[in-house]
Amino acid sequence: MADRNDLPKDIQEAAKQSLSVGMVSLGCAKNLVDSEIMLASLKTVGYDVTPVAEEAEVIIVNTCGFIGTAKEESINTILEMASYKESGRCQTLVVTGCLGQRYGQELMEEMPEIDGLLGTGQIDRLPELLQAVFRGQRPIVVGQPGFDYNDSLSRLVSTPPHSVYLKIAEGCSHTCAYCVIPMLRGPYRSRPMASIIKEAQELAEQGAKELVLIAQDTSAYGKDLPGNPGLHQLLEELSKIPKVHWLRVLYTYPTTFSTRLIEEFAQNPKVCHYVDLPLQHASNDVLVRMGRGPVAKAQRRLIKRLRQAMPDVAIRSSFIVGFPGETEAEFQELLDFLEEVRFDHVGVFAYSLEEGSAAAELAGQIPEEVKEERRRQAMLLQQKITEEKLKAQVGKVYEVLIDGPSEETDLVLVARSEYQAPSVDGLIYIGNRWLGAGELAMARITESHTYDLVAEILDESGEKPCGH
Repeated sequence: MADRNDLPKDIQEAAKQSLSVGMVSLGCAKNLVDSEIMLASLKTVGYDVTPVAEEAEVIIVNTCGFIGTAKEESINTILEMASYKESGRCQTLVVTGCLGQRYGQELMEEMPEIDGLLGTGQIDRLPELLQAVFRGQRPIVVGQPGFDYNDSLSRLVSTPPHSVYLKIAEGCSHTCAYCVIPMLRGPYRSRPMASIIKEAQELAEQGAKELVLIAQDTSAYGKDLPGNPGLHQLLEELSKIPKVHWLRVLYTYPTTFSTRLIEEFAQNPKVCHYVDLPLQHASNDVLVRMGRGPVAKAQRRLIKRLRQAMPDVAIRSSFIVGFPGETEAEFQELLDFLEEVRFDHVGVFAYSLEEGSAAAELAGQIPEEVKEERRRQAMLLQQKITEEKLKAQVGKVYEVLIDGPSEETDLVLVARSEYQAPSVDGLIYIGNRWLGAGELAMARITESHTYDLVAEILDESGEKPCGH
């Protein structure tokens, strides 16, 4: 990141005003990393960052445009933040992210509340865009998606410092019929390994004990780099950083999860036995229509191999119901698959028709009420499975990472084992002993609930501490 004195004089002058800036980051963890890069770019040139929207003079909404509900949330958030021009201190409202990349001109025409708009490929130009706004312009800076993450860019980490996301690639080159991510983020581009390792070392020095690796397809890492280094090599190198305790991998893809990667998961003591494997469906015919290929049998084989290599592995997946043409029999295939495989964590989404996607042109679009009913049925089935699997954990002892006080009450701590990812899975609640956020401890599970667990911290001898 450039030093403040190396930046254009007009940007330096704007920063001297010490304007306060707030950021609302929507959507996935990959988008959150972009938000952290943008915040750091503003802090570097002298802006003050505030988490309180009412106090912010500049508000940035980093939007998600992946599916219909995400777009609706983004629009509602833009309008909510715009209200602080009346009830707060907001003078400038800027929209960034996927929705801006996709609908930049339309948003600016239909929402006069927006003062400037930035696409996904230009996130390092935020200070420049704000200066144009301060000159009285309403700039739209949207070009080809494809931001370059190769350089060591500063981030203002917004997650607890002990658990931090690490983006290892950007974009996607898959051609799933329901998805517009390649349009919004460009083709798949792996970051050079040296760049990732350097950032990881810096994050570890700042207190990161858990690094959560993210990309649109993490298991494809390195396929586009010289020498084709794989994710297994990256994990091996990252595990050499002494202060890193857990390496967690999200967003893997079934057809790029290699044998060598399975071995690295199983053999590397720092790699969490947690596999995030979005499969989207279990019916071969639906998977072919989705553009994912006839991979139903291959998905089952991969899950079997993962469990053979790591009997304790926790597997998370996500599925789409109501895809165009999905019959009752094909939906039943999915339910049978959930019952057969018994995933630890599952997300189920009703198909969202996205203009510009191949699936938008398919015949057999399914009514919304049918999609929602199928989603409800699948989630109820998975809830029963999750409850049964959590109940079986009572009495077991796990190493846990303390995340801090519960949001509901500061009398209880929340923690996670290696089998729970931050933000998306259940939590472990602890009330018998107080430890600081980022500390590691051994804990025995004492209760299970629908999605969460209750545990007690053990002392070094493996017993519950006396006096508690």
